[in-house]
Amino acid sequence: MCSVRGIFCGSGAVGLDVIRRYAAVRQAVAWCYRGGSISAEPRINDRIRVPEVRLVGPSGEQVGIVPLAKALELAQEYDLDLVEVAATARPPVCKLMDYGKFKYESAMKAREARKNQAHTVIKEMKLRPKIDPHDYDTKKGHVVRFLKQGDKVKITIMFRGREQSRPELGFRLLQRLASDVEDLGFIESNPKQDGRNMIMVLGPHKKKTEAMAEAREAQAARKAERQGSSDAASEGETAEAQADAAEAPAETPSEA
Repeated sequence: MCSVRGIFCGSGAVGLDVIRRYAAVRQAVAWCYRGGSISAEPRINDRIRVPEVRLVGPSGEQVGIVPLAKALELAQEYDLDLVEVAATARPPVCKLMDYGKFKYESAMKAREARKNQAHTVIKEMKLRPKIDPHDYDTKKGHVVRFLKQGDKVKITIMFRGREQSRPELGFRLLQRLASDVEDLGFIESNPKQDGRNMIMVLGPHKKKTEAMAEAREAQAARKAERQGSSDAASEGETAEAQADAAEAPAETPSEA
């Protein structure tokens, strides 16, 4: 018999027990590869299980290789945590730090990085070859807004029926739109026919990060202006109340 059970010769019970253990180990390894029990958090304090570590002080100074017990004792003395920062080194590198404060600062830095991260976005605007002038102005306003935000704009001219035999109408409309917004964007992809549609892509002159920075500055300026107006109004009300109080006649005591 040539099978997994036949590999383990001798006692059948012992062979089955080995097979079960082998299956359990394979299942545990598979679970770890799927990310089920692997933590991205570094080991700290009592979770560090090595005889000695290369210790780095709170200010970044090199203490050297010390026993784990000595490192934990120093952590308690400084009222800090012993954090494993390089687990693959031999011996592992550990640093004395306030782990809670470190996690908070790392989260704030990641949040700020995501906030300032520029995502390339392609907006889309659809037009008809015989578009009404009012609708054209509305669509152009949207294109202008998208370009000011630093986004690319995909312009699609949709042809229907007999309009498909007049592609020059769509081409002239795209050229007109590109000319109207040339101060904010440029033609990144020239007009081309795609079935019943004609497509052109406009790219902004400003980068996304520059547009985001300008938007934040404008928002801060508007907020400061509103705050200044509110303060001026409140000062005006106070001055008016003081003037009314000064003009009010003093009360004279009544004669008995």
